[in-house]
Amino acid sequence: MIAPRTITIREILFAMDFSLHSRRVFEAALALAEHFGARLHILHVVQESSEQKMALAKLKAFAGERVEGTEVIHATAVGSSASEIVRYADRERIDLIVMGTHGRTGLAHALMGSVAEAVVRTAPCQVLTIGPREPAVREISQPAPTETHVAPPHCLVCAQPSQELICDPCKARIRGEALERKRQEEKPGRTGLSV
Repeated sequence: MIAPRTITIREILFAMDFSLHSRRVFEAALALAEHFGARLHILHVVQESSEQKMALAKLKAFAGERVEGTEVIHATAVGSSASEIVRYADRERIDLIVMGTHGRTGLAHALMGSVAEAVVRTAPCQVLTIGPREPAVREISQPAPTETHVAPPHCLVCAQPSQELICDPCKARIRGEALERKRQEEKPGRTGLSV
């Protein structure tokens, strides 16, 4: 029997776009950072350098009140979202990128492209994409609608009922994908993983 290997995730990158969906994706990224004891990088890409200062302040305000006990790095970049996310991940030696997808298909996807798809194709590490749970994407700054019922707890990744933020099958899948990538990267005869 082959002994199970452990995988270490030290650096997690959360790509933030300030949509309502980003709030749920952030919770998943934070839960993963807490689970692995990893540092969490929060990156927002802007189109103009003049937008960086305001975006950085918005990032700190968004994440500041939600993070306790996890080291967080707030960062901005200027340029194309997908290429800047990949560039940051490569430069900072990120082990896992966590980002949302907007779920566009058909003509909307063809015209607008997909940042998540481009990142998945070119990233130097594993990428966890989390799809939307509601069709309309609103800005985080807008108040959430008032609801008369309380939704049962569910996994942030697969949306199945779960008492934890990320259910055990999703945790296992994330670990398995990262382990498989690590195995593919290893040189024959050398292992950098603990047994």
